[in-house]
Amino acid sequence: MTWSSPATFSLFLLLLLLLGQAPPSNPQSLGTVKLRLVGPGSRPEEGRLEVLHQGQWGTVCDDDFGLQEATVACRQLGFEAALTWAHSAKYGQGEGPIWLDNVRCGGTESSLDQCGSNGWGVSDCSHSEDVGVVCHPKRQRGYFSEKVSNALGPQGRRLEEVRLKPILASAKRRLPVTEGAVEVKYEGHWRQVCDQGWTMNNSRVVCGMLGFPSEVPVNNPYYRKVWNLKLKDPKSRLKGLTNKNSFWIHRVNCLGTEPHMANCQVQVAPAQGKLRPACPGGMHAVVNCVAGPRFRPPKAKPRRKESREEELRVRLRSGAQVGEGRVEVLMNRQWGTVCDHRWDLISASVVCRQLGFGSAREALFGAQLGQGLGPIHLSEVRCRGYERTLSDCLALEGSQNGCQHDNDAAVRCNVPDMGFQSQVRLAGGRSPEEGIVEVQVEVNGVQRWGTVCSDHWGLNEAMVVCRQLGLGFASHAIKDTWYWQGTPGAGEVVMSGVGCLGTEQALQQCQRHGPVHCSHGTGRFSAGVSCTSSAPDLVMNAQLVQETAYLEDRPLSLLYCAHEENCLSRSADHMDWPYGHRRLLRFSSQIYNLGRADFRPKTGRHSWIWHQCHRHYHSIEVFTHYDLLTLNGSKVAEGHKASFCLEDTNCPAGMQRRYACANFGEQGVTVGCWDTYRHDIDCQWVDITDVGPGDYIFQVVVNPKYEVAESDFSNNMMRCRCKYDGHRVWLHNCHTGDSYRANAELSLEQEQRLRNNLI
Repeated sequence: MTWSSPATFSLFLLLLLLLGQAPPSNPQSLGTVKLRLVGPGSRPEEGRLEVLHQGQWGTVCDDDFGLQEATVACRQLGFEAALTWAHSAKYGQGEGPIWLDNVRCGGTESSLDQCGSNGWGVSDCSHSEDVGVVCHPKRQRGYFSEKVSNALGPQGRRLEEVRLKPILASAKRRLPVTEGAVEVKYEGHWRQVCDQGWTMNNSRVVCGMLGFPSEVPVNNPYYRKVWNLKLKDPKSRLKGLTNKNSFWIHRVNCLGTEPHMANCQVQVAPAQGKLRPACPGGMHAVVNCVAGPRFRPPKAKPRRKESREEELRVRLRSGAQVGEGRVEVLMNRQWGTVCDHRWDLISASVVCRQLGFGSAREALFGAQLGQGLGPIHLSEVRCRGYERTLSDCLALEGSQNGCQHDNDAAVRCNVPDMGFQSQVRLAGGRSPEEGIVEVQVEVNGVQRWGTVCSDHWGLNEAMVVCRQLGLGFASHAIKDTWYWQGTPGAGEVVMSGVGCLGTEQALQQCQRHGPVHCSHGTGRFSAGVSCTSSAPDLVMNAQLVQETAYLEDRPLSLLYCAHEENCLSRSADHMDWPYGHRRLLRFSSQIYNLGRADFRPKTGRHSWIWHQCHRHYHSIEVFTHYDLLTLNGSKVAEGHKASFCLEDTNCPAGMQRRYACANFGEQGVTVGCWDTYRHDIDCQWVDITDVGPGDYIFQVVVNPKYEVAESDFSNNMMRCRCKYDGHRVWLHNCHTGDSYRANAELSLEQEQRLRNNLI
């Protein structure tokens, strides 16, 4: 190839140079480009669309932007679809670069950076053209939560933690630490915060992060006096440190509703070009937090009058740790759930503070902590952040927008550090989630590590240990640990007679013997546990019991097998078999698994018991108790049900049955499925032959011996009012034990007494 003239060659070179600098038609693919919705009036599902590129947030111009582009953005943000978009900076004008202009999507892209555009930062728009989007509030399947870490910008990823450094001697001795100088971890180093411009709103955010629901003013003159004394001390390094900019976070400005300080306006570096000291005339910011009722010392009095009745209008269920669970509210004297439409960290924080915890660190969607039963009371909850209770927030009735229980909202709250986790450990197990339980207790004024006697050791006690260690639920309470090697020097039994309700935060809070007494002594009979992050949750369908109950006078000639399996009252032993009959209260039972793990028998198939008469295996010998009680709780008739065939009778549409008993198959109930025992099978009754007419309580208890771990034992009992006139029977007002108003609930301990007739 030859060039006709040097000018032609120069023109070609210039063209090549221009082509090399031309912007690509598609933005540079980041693969995981991040989006967020912000601005005045924004909510989790709507706001000004901003994109993170090269470590900086910028906006998107509304030129050519339409529903297809909004749909791609909404799906990328975790929502199912877009409802509409908003032009001309409806959600306020942004700052920084306008990263994208003339965005063109086909609608099938998984990320906005896969769409066509002018290129990163190539735009002829101003911020008055910033685009906003409105997404459908329903989350995509698999998009489970809004976490504090997800809500933070580039600055938020550097502001990692907050702590209080106690200054007063009394504050140093107490756990949790509620008062002290604020320290913020920034890029791996702890810094103190200059108190200039510090407000109670800032204190509220700090206290919320540390697990405290509220804050009170501090005695600033006293702390100023201590600060000045330290500055005058020639041995103190404080004077030199205060002059270094690296010692300070310079300014914090919070609204008080933020779940994390990184959501506030925070000035990390000093104003540029100023050589004066970093925090002139100031000292460190000091905060005084108020702990919730369950985290105060036993003798501490509440700071203000607290309404127990108000607190009980919201509760958390099925959480593995303290301060987490499915949100349930009390309305019309009945407990129900909250739909996750528009559920966010601010509303979740109102729930957490109402219950005596701090702000929320995670707002969970999609029944991630299990589904509830009964009504869905609230949907589209919109809190501003300063409400005292969830009932003060705006909301719709749950039935108004088609919510189902697979939309049940849940929370994980910030809770105070009580130091409990360091007082227990597991040793010798095959994994960190199992082992011999070793506890630290005071023996003759000295802190010592030792083992726990396994006498009376059960699932309730094991649950407390797993929760104390942050390992979730207990899958097994182990009484025989000869195959595990404990820590050398910690083999002596230091705790015995342990009895827990299962709700304690630490094993040390449970009832136990004064002087240690263990019938087994030390060694192989030390208590052990195996922990798991998820567990099943069985709940009886109360409505079906109420609808299917009836009386049957059944001939003795048809009851030989049932009698052999102890399904009849003792008076049947003295009858003239096969003549006569027994009067049976029959009903169907439908048992749902609403937890997050399959319900499986405790023992494997090799331990199941074959019953020749009925020709089936029992995988759990006592799976359900059926009792008829007088109104004061005395038992007048009883029945029991073995799990002769525990299987998935039905599952929701689209879900496969996993367990079927046929041909000696595996037994269990899959998450979301249910097992039905029909009214017409043997032992599905209570023998009331010897019961006279009257008003009674009919009670069913699933998994009565706590043989299999569950995430929530409080809903295992179902009760009905029963009227029997000698000829007919009526069941009414059937409900699970935790579904009605607060003052009708019994503690687990009271329930246990009622079941055992020990009132």
